Amino acid sequence: MKQLNQEEAKRICDRVIGFSKADECRVSISGGRTGNIRYAQNSVSTAGLVENTELTVSVAFGKRQGTATINEFDEKSLEKAVRRAEDVARLAPENPEFIPAVGKQVFKPSNTFRASTAAIDPEYRADVASHSIVAGRKNKLVTAGFFTDTTGFETIANSNGVFGHQEFTNLSFTCTARTEDGRGSGWVTRSVNDASKFDPREASQVAIEKALRSVDAKALEPGRYTVILEPAATSDILRFMFNAFDARQADEGRSFLSKKGGGTRLGEKLFDEQVNIWADPWDKDVPVRPWDNDSMLPRERTDIIKNGRVASLDYTRYWAQKKGIEAKGRPGNIIMAGGNRSLEELVASTKKGILVTRTWYIRMVDPQSLLLTGLTRDGTFYVENGKIKHPVKNFRFNESPVTMLNNVDELGKPVVMGGEGRFQMVLPPMKIRDFNFTSLSDAV
Repeated sequence: MKQLNQEEAKRICDRVIGFSKADECRVSISGGRTGNIRYAQNSVSTAGLVENTELTVSVAFGKRQGTATINEFDEKSLEKAVRRAEDVARLAPENPEFIPAVGKQVFKPSNTFRASTAAIDPEYRADVASHSIVAGRKNKLVTAGFFTDTTGFETIANSNGVFGHQEFTNLSFTCTARTEDGRGSGWVTRSVNDASKFDPREASQVAIEKALRSVDAKALEPGRYTVILEPAATSDILRFMFNAFDARQADEGRSFLSKKGGGTRLGEKLFDEQVNIWADPWDKDVPVRPWDNDSMLPRERTDIIKNGRVASLDYTRYWAQKKGIEAKGRPGNIIMAGGNRSLEELVASTKKGILVTRTWYIRMVDPQSLLLTGLTRDGTFYVENGKIKHPVKNFRFNESPVTMLNNVDELGKPVVMGGEGRFQMVLPPMKIRDFNFTSLSDAV
């Protein structure tokens, strides 16, 4: 099915809501076209284009709810989906945390669509792969990568008059380059919604240079080191932290934001005062849709951490009502302030430290302190007197992002990380004191 414009999407939503005999009805439609190309061992392995459009209808009789999903849009199929959702609702037990659908809302559009990305074709994708493969071969490296581009739309509506429609684009790219003997490895990731801001040659070259520089890594004793963390090294660590900004978890004592004896740590200074983080659906670099799908409420520009203090928590509509708090749409992006220095300048100002390209295989150790464990990979280097001296073997780390953001020496110039899952991110490279490496890893 082709991408729906606002008028077409509204016509379908109105038709679905008109079929419903329930007390309330909610509709969401999502669709898009995703192209991809994957390569490994310096050769393209797969390429393709996937198109799909889905409609989800949720109804309620009192506190009994039912949901059905379809990808057929003829009249008979639409009505059948509504009846299926109603049948499920009649059989379902009452939901004790049920909150009625929101009333009509106003959504200020965000600029999530870029024609440059929507115009990407198979030739463009092939060129992206070719840049990595050809450059890898010239340097006697083995490359592997994955490029995807998406052009899509999202629509929401309910029987109280809510309606929102948003078109969007994005692309993502990862590339790994390794020496033929497997002793050196480099990696890069890029994610933007505007293809004019993506340079596949530059991105591939980053992975290639790291692979060449990471050969013959030397072992350093585990311990606490000053580290320069590239944004890719911190993004997954910080996702764990921001996924824990849920107010209910904090109120119920299940979070690092829980206060002993009850309550939350909202307003407390838990981080270095250099740390300022906010969400903004209209940010020019990482715009997101101006509503939260779960609540159908508008998003706002929201301070999350202000001068090191916890400035806000995420409330579901149920928990907000229970606590007497006004519910708002949950954030869809994370934007962290930084300084003006580049990554190279942070390295140049470091007497002794370790430069970390990437962290991975991160797992939770203790939710109450947000202690995480994970590994470095794809380019870890020893820095001395402002220069990269040599590559070092990878480490396992045991560290909490709360501790990490308390030990900030300096923040560099923020860059767009994009990202999968709930949050699109803009993060600076960070120089952190006393980062805890606990053991060595033989992997590259």
